[in-house]
Amino acid sequence: MSTKIVKKSITSSGLIALGAGGTIGSSWIYTNSQFFREYGAGGEIGGLLLAAVLAIFAALSFAELATTFVRAGGEVVYGYVAFGKPGAIFAAWALLGGYISLLGFYVTASSLLLARLFPIITKGIGYSFAGVRISLVELAIGVLITLVVYGVTYRGAHLTSKVQVVLLSGLIILGLILIVIGFSHGSMHNFWPAFHNQQKPLPAIIRFVIPAMTFLTGWESVATLAEEAQMPARKIGLIVIFSIVLAATYYISVLLASAWIWPWQKTAQMTMGTIDAFTAAGFPILGMIAFGISSLGLMTGFLNLFSASSRLLFSLARGNLLPQGIAQLHARYQTPARAVSVVLVLVLALGWLGKGALVYFLDVGGFLIALAWAFNVLCLLKIRHQYPHLPAGFRNRHLLWPIIGGVASLSIAVINFLPITKYSLIWPIEYLLLAIWAVLGLIILWRSRFYSVDIQALLGKDMIHKLTQNKNP
Repeated sequence: MSTKIVKKSITSSGLIALGAGGTIGSSWIYTNSQFFREYGAGGEIGGLLLAAVLAIFAALSFAELATTFVRAGGEVVYGYVAFGKPGAIFAAWALLGGYISLLGFYVTASSLLLARLFPIITKGIGYSFAGVRISLVELAIGVLITLVVYGVTYRGAHLTSKVQVVLLSGLIILGLILIVIGFSHGSMHNFWPAFHNQQKPLPAIIRFVIPAMTFLTGWESVATLAEEAQMPARKIGLIVIFSIVLAATYYISVLLASAWIWPWQKTAQMTMGTIDAFTAAGFPILGMIAFGISSLGLMTGFLNLFSASSRLLFSLARGNLLPQGIAQLHARYQTPARAVSVVLVLVLALGWLGKGALVYFLDVGGFLIALAWAFNVLCLLKIRHQYPHLPAGFRNRHLLWPIIGGVASLSIAVINFLPITKYSLIWPIEYLLLAIWAVLGLIILWRSRFYSVDIQALLGKDMIHKLTQNKNP
């Protein structure tokens, strides 16, 4: 192990692949059966579009702060500058909790996808959680895939980003095949009318915004990994926004193609969404391509969130908000290897819960990430007030748009948390999971009282000078 200076090894294409590829996940391509059934094709696709706009608004705060503080950990740094120790820990714990929840989902989803091709893996010795059975073979496969992802991220951002570029290229190629065939061989009559009879379009679109937000996370890693990027600061901010645009365009185009090739009302009665739609339309090979997109999306999300989670822990430890030993870098790879290993332990601690916990992972993760987005906007406003002339590579001319994104994110978090709507967290298990995570965060906050923050390690010597020079009297 060596010093705490991470190596700049991520190229522009690698950072785009991490941001956009990490946002394009796995479940969206087969859950559209359920969402078409509940919201109509127009509700899901329109809701994704609206959610993407709100995500871009929220991301404007990340884009500015990531080019102001080009440091590993992103929100940890912003939270500390704006609100001190509590801000740094809250920011990290909200985003990290969301990421770990989604990583737990990936452990389970990996075996879920393979079980469609090889049903035999669901047989044999196993156990049940939340009324759903998981075999030991399924669990072993999920753990094995997790270990592969761990091995890649352990060796550093350079390898991770290169692998991510290959995976994202595969996603784009397969997606373009579905889009071209879907629109050239399908019909608008399969898509229109886009809503169920007697269904009001606008409420259906608005209602889907909440689940759509869980599909539109992962781009925050661009800010989290900014210190390792080999490019001007302004480009980092632009990649934050471009990652959402690319992912949202991909989602909407593929889903629309699936509704074009086969009547979406029939897809709504199926179980595997786009995969079943292309198969039923007479294109079984395209059904397999859709399955391939789901598999590649799982890996891009897995790699991205694993890397981003480790940098959040690394940043906390580098600033002495966690034991500093976690921040030590591997002598050869210059990667926060110990932080990566801690992420592995946290993910495997959740992964055993199996398919019965899929909804729990997505719900809790979505709530925490929405909270993190809202808090990041608040950090931007506080930093702008305290340091009005602090230079940034990407600077918002008007704060109205990120404020709208922050308010929308906070509203979604509140709707999820209050037990009064159909989108509320599931009682009691999801509230219990949140409580456990909150208690762990409070323990870290309590521990931090006995240790001084290593400000120079957390922020960098140059940034300390800039803050001193630009502070509002």
